[in-house]
Amino acid sequence: MSKRTFTLIVAAMLAAFTADAQYRLLYESFSDGNGDTSRTAVAVSRNNCLQINSADPAEENPIPGIAQHITYIDYNRDTAFYQLHYSTNEQYYYGFSIKSGNEYTLEKTEKVNGYNCKKYTTSLFSNKMEIWVTDDLKFRATPISSFADLPGVLVQFTRNGNTTTRLASVKRLKDEVPDIPANLGQYTERRTLNSLEKEKLVITIPIFRDAQICFNPKLEKSRTIPFDTVLPYSNGTIILKRLNLKQLPDHYQIFAELTEQSNGDAYDRTGSIFVIPTSQKTNFLNALIDSVGVLPVFTDKNGEQYQGIKLEKNYTPLVELVRFFTPFGVKHFNQYRSLNDKEWEDAAYYKQDVSDLRQYLQGDVYIGAFIGNYDAGGHKISLDLKAYPESYEWASGDDSLWILPLFNTCNVMEMSGQNYGKLFETDSLTVTFTVPERLTSLRLRYISTGHGGWDTGDEFVPKENVILIDGQPRFRHTPWRSDCGTFRTFNPASGNFWNGMSSSDYSRSGWCPGTATQPVYFDLTGLTPDEHTITIAIPQGQREGTYFSAWNVSGVLIGTMRR
Repeated sequence: MSKRTFTLIVAAMLAAFTADAQYRLLYESFSDGNGDTSRTAVAVSRNNCLQINSADPAEENPIPGIAQHITYIDYNRDTAFYQLHYSTNEQYYYGFSIKSGNEYTLEKTEKVNGYNCKKYTTSLFSNKMEIWVTDDLKFRATPISSFADLPGVLVQFTRNGNTTTRLASVKRLKDEVPDIPANLGQYTERRTLNSLEKEKLVITIPIFRDAQICFNPKLEKSRTIPFDTVLPYSNGTIILKRLNLKQLPDHYQIFAELTEQSNGDAYDRTGSIFVIPTSQKTNFLNALIDSVGVLPVFTDKNGEQYQGIKLEKNYTPLVELVRFFTPFGVKHFNQYRSLNDKEWEDAAYYKQDVSDLRQYLQGDVYIGAFIGNYDAGGHKISLDLKAYPESYEWASGDDSLWILPLFNTCNVMEMSGQNYGKLFETDSLTVTFTVPERLTSLRLRYISTGHGGWDTGDEFVPKENVILIDGQPRFRHTPWRSDCGTFRTFNPASGNFWNGMSSSDYSRSGWCPGTATQPVYFDLTGLTPDEHTITIAIPQGQREGTYFSAWNVSGVLIGTMRR
């Protein structure tokens, strides 16, 4: 037997032996300047199939909604499957061809990581890809499905010269490597699967669902408030729900997501989503159940009284999550008018980050919604709290946050006699508060909107809000929205004028019909651990006959404490 014949026989036997073997390949991925390394495991079965998943240990205490990602590649059918497998045994997948359509350029042959490799280059989404593939191992494998159509085993892959995936080890296995499961779960389109995966990571807490807020003096108020029941108060213009909310880790971002539709009311109305603090013996819950008269009173220089608007020794005001304004009649009045080049929206939508108020969104919580209106049909709203993770690991809650509600002049019990915020005509609003030890940062979360809906009312006249600390002017802010015309398609019942303008187009003091007012933040870091005062002064306009202006201002101190 010649040497050449012997070599060919040995090579054939080795190829046959290798083709019938099973392997586990371990890949490591890293970026320049980044010490983090992730690992991917690739199992190769005897039937020319791959199973690709993470080789990193699972989080010891993972967040809810994490899926195991598994990619299967069947080289015999040139097909791949991407699967999400959840701890609840839910499984979803989609399939695709491994014929990627990539245009590879063979650059050269060189030795990489001990293997004889062919180097290919290609471009994906403007990224330069360098790929080294070897035929030394006599089978095909890849940790990246995008390059499954290349022959051999992927040894190294580099993107834009700074992110690398490299073959770290190859181990022959004795235990059977399973082929692609016959049942991969529910088939789902790729785009839908990506959305589904993200949605399952989000913690959604439903608060209200198509709940009506209207004016109905015949509604009876409940004196007991069970959990998870929506109850009407203040003649139906407030709805309230009591919930027991789990404390979330501080890496979660929490949003209030609100939709509103007219159920008969045509006008732009003030709305507020709020939490009732109940740690004090006197609280806003008492007022809803009994009477607004139980709240502490502030009397202005005109002798008018304002109930429950500021922090007192034995009282904490409402914590406002979202200040919003209904548009003119969205949904209910869509069929009454038309626009030449636009279509009316079906609902108003508001989404606001409320993460910095998380301490009032855990445990036994009373969440309320108010829309001031006089209509028997009123409005319908839906409200969810949505929490988005910033880490894969669940951790303890944030114990370094310090929150102190200071004031809230938004008269959510308007229909039960709570006064409008008219005090700024002759007075200012002053609150005394104490800064605790160990604060490393402190800021004021401030919401301000002006009202008075005639030509010279404060709704349509910019007014500077002055914030004084310990009697000294510290901040100046003029709430104003000049983009109200953007929201024309939310306002089918808005009045139209001779000059082509709509009422909803006009600029306003910190709000537009169909929008939420964004809080502004003022830095108070550096205030000494002691007693201080904060004063809000606004040059409120004078009354004209029966017309008056008013200001809805709410303020919460938010600090970070040294642990």
